[in-house]
Amino acid sequence: MHGRIRTWGPGALVLLPTVLLLGYFVYGLIAWTFNTSLTDRHTARRGGPVDYVGFENYANLFGEERFLNSLKNLGVLTVSFIVGTLIFGVIWALLLEKGVTGEGVFRSVFLFPMAISMIASGVVWGWLLNPSQGDDARGLNRLFSILQLNFLENPWWTAGSRWTTMMAIALPAVWQLSGYIMALFLAGFRGIPPELREAARVDGASEFKLYRHVLFPQLSPIALSALIILGHMSLKLFDLIYAITGPNQFRTEVPSIYMWNTLLRGDMAKAAAIAIVLLAVVAVLVIPYVAYTVRQESEE
Repeated sequence: MHGRIRTWGPGALVLLPTVLLLGYFVYGLIAWTFNTSLTDRHTARRGGPVDYVGFENYANLFGEERFLNSLKNLGVLTVSFIVGTLIFGVIWALLLEKGVTGEGVFRSVFLFPMAISMIASGVVWGWLLNPSQGDDARGLNRLFSILQLNFLENPWWTAGSRWTTMMAIALPAVWQLSGYIMALFLAGFRGIPPELREAARVDGASEFKLYRHVLFPQLSPIALSALIILGHMSLKLFDLIYAITGPNQFRTEVPSIYMWNTLLRGDMAKAAAIAIVLLAVVAVLVIPYVAYTVRQESEE
């Protein structure tokens, strides 16, 4: 017993502060949020009596048109963001994988948007997508204004369409994160043994068949990881959307924005319920992926 303590004791002491902080600031606050969502605390005042109402707040949420609209917006945003980012990321990875002069420069150019904060990116893209805002429009902003391409407000462009509006919102996120997907797939291409390519070419496989039947199947774990990461990020997009449209755009409102607006009104129970719903959606995506990863590692 003493030997086991000497073996595991130092490591446990090193991990203990992290475990305590993680337990309080992550799982403890999740538990507090869930508890709040079960109460009638619809004001931000403290000290008053609180009654538990069970899942009444959740039932009210899913019967509310505004919340359902935000979920639909989130679904369209997620699909547009994932598809667009994967398409551009894979295309860039394919181009660089072929080998081009100045590859390092192109990699830096593709990855540069990731270094920009979402708030700064959202402000600039907000000017581009809303050219009617401000009298000092220049560059693309001025061009869009002349052509009447007001992506978020112009009736003939959006025509009330959820898809066109949310795809316009997804565009900045696609621009910012396509480089990350490019890096993932490029690393995957470079990690495939050259012998597989040579064997396929010896067997007479064309370039199309080489990529379809040999290379892309090898990248399925990377594709799954990219899909989960992008899906998780799209569900938490807040700062970018807030910077582009502000807090009071019903047409572009997603659950995270709605949660913020609800909290500003002092409705803590309802905001907590929205937060738990978002957590459940994220868990649906992440937990199966984690289980799959653990199973794959155990089999190896």
